[in-house]
Amino acid sequence: MVDFEQIVTTYQKPILKYCYSVLCDYHEAQDAMQMTFIKAHDKSSTFKDGMPLSPWLYKIAYNTCIDIMRKKRFYSLLSGREAVTEPSCEMQEEYMSEELKKALMVLSFKDRALVFSRVIDELDYNELAQIYGASAAALRKRYERAKNKLAIALEKERSGQ
Repeated sequence: MVDFEQIVTTYQKPILKYCYSVLCDYHEAQDAMQMTFIKAHDKSSTFKDGMPLSPWLYKIAYNTCIDIMRKKRFYSLLSGREAVTEPSCEMQEEYMSEELKKALMVLSFKDRALVFSRVIDELDYNELAQIYGASAAALRKRYERAKNKLAIALEKERSGQ
């Protein structure tokens, strides 16, 4: 395995963007990114040499984001309040328009993660299959459905409905 400091330096920003696209909350995305690298360090012995590093890290980040969303939902149920799904704060750098953020909220966090991985990170379906633990064909279909749902939501946002 490569030097861990170099891994963090190389993947810190892409993993943060990815976590933000899933969680839509900058502070939670920062936490998720940090937890991702901690888990990656702790599980470095499970990484197989010769395998691509990127899908392995994204899979850890994806599972970390899911854990955060589950905890958020669990604590909201305990407190009797609805879970907040709107972005609570802005990222330091703007990666997407307000219109797109609102439209993305129509998608489940799993679909947001898939769309981001496919569009922004330009991962192919075989890489996505490694990250999401599903077949490339199933992910292709899920991506098409999410893309169509997102297009409809964007159209509604643009028309002000």
